[in-house]
Amino acid sequence: MPAPLLCISSTPELPESADAVVIGGGIVGVCAAYFMARQGMKVALIEKGRVGAEQSSRNWGWCRQQNRDARELPLATKSLDLWEEITEDLGEDLGFRRCGLLYLSDNQAEIDTWAKWRDFAKGEGVTTHMLSASEAAERGISTNKPWLGGVFSPSDGIADPSRAAPLIAKGVIKHGGSIHQFCAARGIETEAGKVCGVITEKGVIKTSQVVMAGGAWASSFCNQLGIRFPQSAVRSSALSLMPGAKGIPSALHTSEVSITQRSNGGYTLAISGTANVDITPQQLRFATDFLPMFAKRWKILSPGDLQAWLAGHETRKKWALDKPTPMEKTRILDPRPSTKLIEETLRRARMLLPEFANVPVQNAWGGYIDSTPDGVPVIDHAENISGFLIAAGFSGHGFGIGPGAGKLIAEMLAGKETFVEHKQYQLARLNKKAWGKVSDF
Repeated sequence: MPAPLLCISSTPELPESADAVVIGGGIVGVCAAYFMARQGMKVALIEKGRVGAEQSSRNWGWCRQQNRDARELPLATKSLDLWEEITEDLGEDLGFRRCGLLYLSDNQAEIDTWAKWRDFAKGEGVTTHMLSASEAAERGISTNKPWLGGVFSPSDGIADPSRAAPLIAKGVIKHGGSIHQFCAARGIETEAGKVCGVITEKGVIKTSQVVMAGGAWASSFCNQLGIRFPQSAVRSSALSLMPGAKGIPSALHTSEVSITQRSNGGYTLAISGTANVDITPQQLRFATDFLPMFAKRWKILSPGDLQAWLAGHETRKKWALDKPTPMEKTRILDPRPSTKLIEETLRRARMLLPEFANVPVQNAWGGYIDSTPDGVPVIDHAENISGFLIAAGFSGHGFGIGPGAGKLIAEMLAGKETFVEHKQYQLARLNKKAWGKVSDF
């Protein structure tokens, strides 16, 4: 079964023109459209399937600063405030709350890594508490075992992946924008090297600015435009339990399993970092670019199958603009999860948390997490096409930092001074083959 998702209605008519068009209805795309609409721009968001139906509803729902890469931390910090701001503006329950995130460990090296990050975070104004063995045992009492130590980040929180992107999309409409589901973008029209329109399966929208926020589809779309965007995706597997467990932390990470409470009182379960590598044409193309990341993370990756090859999101083929594209063949990426990984996740969770012993499984799902070679997103204007901005490669971090990324994108398109420096998100850092530091988290 796919991950739970709130479904919303689309705007009836496709506009003839817009100040900007956002391609992709995940959390980054809807947040970008939302902030553009709030600042008075006429914005249209187009989505080949349903808003939030891919990775934006298949993640854990964590909104964290804790252990963020230094390049992403400013976006994470700003996003926490924006989650609250958006909730207040919409008057809707996005499931966001600053419940704090709890990490527990029996590995001294892991604890030392968290302590090092804590020392760095002090200089960035972020509060995080290292936990002694007794403090860890007290906060992790539901595990019914001792711990060597841990860390607790009190100002971090969670939001509901099944509701957040759809409800923010409704906010786009509230502020004068439009949302168009089951409307795939086939390509871009240009004039003298500048964007002048977006070709969709339902017609052309005239515009001078486009945001490509297509998640795992972004690189194959960019390839149609002669833009080299190194990107690859891995297949994650997760499950949720029905409500019924009591006394469990709202958000808990251990090396064995990580859990997150859902808005309905149930819990999402996953094993951090584990994924299947499904071979694709694009993965072969960018294999050299991803060698440093693979060398760092190969122990937690497992061979996959041909699901991704057949889905078409990482194709290298060029497609015609007057015929159905791979996005129309696969409206929503809904891969089968790894049965082995789902069973192991459930076993670990029930062993670690006795309260889960008799709670039935609600759903199990797979999802494609797109990544850049260094694990940090690209938020940057294309060099060869004026007015085309890429916002993708969020590497499993997009849900939590989506609001900050969306606000940054809106400011960039409006020509405003941005709230954060964005040089670290430039595409050129990847295309120069200057392998940078691979993100630790």
